[in-house]
Amino acid sequence: MASTPDVIIVGGGLAGLVAARHLAGGGADVTLYERRGTVGGRVRTVERDGYRFDRGFQVLFTAYPAVRRELDLEALSLRQFAPGATIGGPNGRSTLADPLREPGTIPATLTNPFVSVGDAVRVARLWWNLRRTDPDAIFADASDTSIAAYLRDRGFSNRFVDGFVAPFYGGITLDRSLSTSSRVFEYTFRTLAAGDIAVPASGMGEIPAQLAARVRELGGTIETGVTVESVSEVTDDSNTVEASEPDGGVTVETDDGTAEADVVVIATDPPSARDLTGIASIPTDARACVTQYYALPPDTGLETGRRLLLNATGEGPNHVVPHSAVAPEYAPDDATLISATYLGERSETCEQSTGSGASRGANDREMSLVDRTRSTLESWYPGRGFDELEPIRTERISFAQFEQPPGFRERLPDIRDPAGPIYLAGDYTRWSSLQGAMESGRRAAKAVIDDRSG
Repeated sequence: MASTPDVIIVGGGLAGLVAARHLAGGGADVTLYERRGTVGGRVRTVERDGYRFDRGFQVLFTAYPAVRRELDLEALSLRQFAPGATIGGPNGRSTLADPLREPGTIPATLTNPFVSVGDAVRVARLWWNLRRTDPDAIFADASDTSIAAYLRDRGFSNRFVDGFVAPFYGGITLDRSLSTSSRVFEYTFRTLAAGDIAVPASGMGEIPAQLAARVRELGGTIETGVTVESVSEVTDDSNTVEASEPDGGVTVETDDGTAEADVVVIATDPPSARDLTGIASIPTDARACVTQYYALPPDTGLETGRRLLLNATGEGPNHVVPHSAVAPEYAPDDATLISATYLGERSETCEQSTGSGASRGANDREMSLVDRTRSTLESWYPGRGFDELEPIRTERISFAQFEQPPGFRERLPDIRDPAGPIYLAGDYTRWSSLQGAMESGRRAAKAVIDDRSG
């Protein structure tokens, strides 16, 4: 750098933390403001009564390039899900595993009612081709279509797409209709072929905690509980400071006062970033979900072998997660923890209501989900009751991801789109994922360093 800039980062999610890490490591004087009491954005974990609750169902794909670059995976004490899934339907359950990693599951997989021999061959071919593909080349490919059309063009059967891909990718993209970009499918499928799905033993919140510790080690400052209300470029009396001028500076108004910096990186959620910058290309069309956590007696396992439970029918939750089977640290010794995730359930009614009537309404909504989950589980486990299913937490996330239809990448904002020494960092500059968030933070930091070097 030509000089050591003062940098303010607005937002303590993964994008902001990674940007802070790289800027602090490059010699910048970095201060990060986060409006919540803890960093992490959506990637947070609450601990209560011996349980660990992530902010909705979240997992770490260990083969994401940014994950391998930014995180100390060994220090996270990862707990892996078993490859494949258990598929639940009205007539019980069936196993769809990864025979390349678990050869002993080949008979169960080949007799699965949702996958034909032809589908298995097509999966293997796709696995082989994508694993040899440079991940950066996937999003650079000009061709794009929906996931549904992509699979149809490759000859996959309807029962495989509807029974397995729809709920599995419903969990990844929150889009069971498979109308999401096929680029997202290719990137994530390649990642799954090259690595594991896992969670840290202490919960997903351990990821931002590790990044924040690294920021502080490098000399950066993190201030939580500070809300940024506006960001404006400093101009001279003639109002002639150009966007390319590195020395104009930025004024940041917070609920705790005014701060000034040479550079500001906006790393908030998309709606807040649009409000702060006025950049209309920041996507604000959202996909929502609800994750409800349940306790069961300690000897009540779901017999999935650490696999996800996918709903083949579309009625009830999209998927059920055996948390304490995968990561025993998520529950006390005298309980089993599972969760069920529903797609497209928004929380505005509960969030905007007040008073005892609203509380009763919220409780009614929560109990309705419990009944639906119980009914679904009983259909998957014939002859077994789930009367002891106890709801212990519900996470309603109205903005879990931004929508990613075919061609979405061409409409996303650039890191340098704001005027002057203001930059963007967020998955909405790449794609909606942990990979997109962390990669955007690194790219924003590099843009700041490059623009101020010389």
